[in-house]
Amino acid sequence: MKAHRLACVLLMAPFFVLFTVVFLIPVGTAVWLSFFSDDQPGLGFGPESTVFIGLRAYAAVLTDPTFLNSLLTVALYCLIYIPVLVVGALGLALLLDSGAARLRASAQLALYLPHAVPGIIAAIIWLYLYTPGLSPVIDLLGQADITIDFLGVHTVLPSMVNIALWSNLGYNMVIFYAALQAVPREVVEAAVVDGAGPIRTALRVKTPLVRSSIVMVSMFTLIWALQLFTEPVLLSQSTPMINSRFSPSMYIYDAAFTRNNYSLAAAASVILLLATVALSYGITRWSNRTAKTGEAA
Repeated sequence: MKAHRLACVLLMAPFFVLFTVVFLIPVGTAVWLSFFSDDQPGLGFGPESTVFIGLRAYAAVLTDPTFLNSLLTVALYCLIYIPVLVVGALGLALLLDSGAARLRASAQLALYLPHAVPGIIAAIIWLYLYTPGLSPVIDLLGQADITIDFLGVHTVLPSMVNIALWSNLGYNMVIFYAALQAVPREVVEAAVVDGAGPIRTALRVKTPLVRSSIVMVSMFTLIWALQLFTEPVLLSQSTPMINSRFSPSMYIYDAAFTRNNYSLAAAASVILLLATVALSYGITRWSNRTAKTGEAA
C-alpha cells in the first residue's frame, strides 16, 4: 500500500510542480500586486514606498468605462467567433467523415496548415490584405465597383474573427474528425438501414456522439478568445477604430507598460481570470446537466 502511494506521489509530482510554477505562483503574485501600490511622497521627491490599497484597484477597474467597453467588445467577439468556429469545424469534419470529400488526407493537411503559421505572422498577412493600396483583394473588389473597408467601425471585429478562423478552423476540424473516427460504425450503419439520409445521420447520430469534443472545443476556444490581444494590437497600426484598451488584455498591457500602474494591471488580470474560470465552469456544469438529462430521456 505504501509503495502504491509512493508511486502515485512520484507520478503526480511533476504535474503539481509545473502547476505551481506556471499557475499558482503567477496568480498569487498578481493578487498580491493588486493590493499594493507604489506611492511617491511629497511633490515627487524622495524614495517610493509600497502602500496597501486594499480593493481600490479592483474598484477602479470595475468603474473604468474603457475596461467595461473592452469586456463588451470581447463578449461580442466571442458571440461571433465561437459559434462560427464550432459549426464550421464540425461541418468540415462531418463532410470528411462522410466520404463525400475526396483526398481526405490532403484536405486535412490543407486545412490544418494555417494553424502552423504563428499567430503574429497570420495577423501581419491579413493586415496586408486589409490595407488599402497594398491589398490585391481590395484592388480586385475595386475593379468590380465593390468598396469594402475591412478596418472600418462595423467591420474591424469581423475582420479579426476572420483571422482567428483562418488560423484555428482546421485545427479544430482535426479534433472533431478524430472524435468522429471513434464513433462505432455499426451505429452509423444501423441508422442508414433505418432509412436515415446523410444529413440526418450526421446531425442526429454522429453529432450527439461527439458532444464531449464539441464542449471541449467550445470551452478552449472561449478561454483563448477572452485573451484577445495579437490581432487588435497589429491591426491598430492601420486603423483608429482600435485603441490601446480595445480588449481586456490590451487594457492590462496599457496599464502595466504605458501607465506603469501595476496594481491596476494586476487587478484587471485577476478579474479576467475569474471571469474565464466562471464561464468555463458554467459551460462544464451545463454540459454535464444536459448530458444527464439526455441519458434520463
